[in-house]
Amino acid sequence: MSQQASSSPAGATRPPHGWIHALAAVLAGLVVMAAVAALGLWTAGAADLPDGGFLPVVAAVVVMAAGGTVEVAGDAGAIAETRAGLTALPLSVALAGALVLAAGFLRPLRHRAVASAGELVGWAARLAFLWLLALIGLGALARHTFTIPVEDPTGGFLEEFLDISPRVGFRTDVPLTLLFGLLWLAGVLALAVAVSRGSPLPARLLRFQESVRPAAYAMVALLLAYVAVGVVIGIVVALTRDSTADTFAVIFLGLPNLVWLAFTLGLGASWEGKVEGPFGLPMPKLLDEVLRSGDMSTLDLAALVERDGRAWWLLVAAVVLVTGAAFLMAVRSPAGTRLWQHALHMAVALVLTVLTVCLLVRLYAHYGLSLLGIGDLGGDLTGEVALRPNLWPALGLAAAWGLVTGAIGGLLATRVHRRGQTAAPRH
Repeated sequence: MSQQASSSPAGATRPPHGWIHALAAVLAGLVVMAAVAALGLWTAGAADLPDGGFLPVVAAVVVMAAGGTVEVAGDAGAIAETRAGLTALPLSVALAGALVLAAGFLRPLRHRAVASAGELVGWAARLAFLWLLALIGLGALARHTFTIPVEDPTGGFLEEFLDISPRVGFRTDVPLTLLFGLLWLAGVLALAVAVSRGSPLPARLLRFQESVRPAAYAMVALLLAYVAVGVVIGIVVALTRDSTADTFAVIFLGLPNLVWLAFTLGLGASWEGKVEGPFGLPMPKLLDEVLRSGDMSTLDLAALVERDGRAWWLLVAAVVLVTGAAFLMAVRSPAGTRLWQHALHMAVALVLTVLTVCLLVRLYAHYGLSLLGIGDLGGDLTGEVALRPNLWPALGLAAAWGLVTGAIGGLLATRVHRRGQTAAPRH
């Protein structure tokens, strides 16, 4: 369907943003997400999954990255059962898709100062409709069942006579996927409008752009800076150590999970978690060791430094990058912004950013096989991985960091010419 370009009241030509543009944006986002997921799974060795399981797993990863829900279920025959669960968000895939979708949403709106609320809602609704159709298709593809080989100490008695053949499979919870996928898309589009200085806003919201957009832009830049540093470190590790495939698997699937966790640890936040069994987190050995030290271990900067003094670099990185983000926010703010306003804006923005990271990075995974509901069989397969933040202390620390770095950034920005500032006359 095509649309004729129309003219705005100011006489400027309104860029068309019809169904063709929406379809192109959605397809581009899906292709990028599928490509990143496939590369990550391929480097992790999933290309050899039996019974054509690779494509369904790729679809499942894309569904999870888009905020969808994938249910894991098990079956082990007549008198045994398997228990499985997975709550995780592959943030590398999610970030790649979010960037492409945001660019596709903003492209037809560039070079305009004002747009009506109805126009923005209509453009977003086209994307949402096509996005929901795509999630339905992915949900139909993202389902598979695997038979898991176990070492049978009875010489085959368990499998042949008691019908114990453990299987684990997954399928998409389509209604929840559509709900959370729609919320995920709405968040991406709202953040895109908040970050982009060139995107139009309804006239009633123009008064908020000077306070919201500089802070939103600075926070997105902060998170992307952590990802960029993580990519550089990951490539160096891949080229200098023997774990090349595993490192690239982490880069393509869960790099933001790692570096944004490191971001909160550098601020002084703490997490609780555990790793039991053969399954582990896609993270450096140091973090795995901390989380295997007890039933529920505390993961914080002190625990890391106790095992490796180089962990102090997380604090250094936080000081440099958060202060840099505060300076960037202050430079993009109007020249008349007071110092206390810089501090307040930075505090609010950093609290919201840390809250988002804590919600996105948390993780839970479990698999177990039991006979008659008692104990676990196949101990090499039973495992549990959990990671959750101590939320309120993390938010308090984020507010403190925001107040301090916001003030510092405002002071540093006084030496930089900013928008709305008149240059002093030369004598």
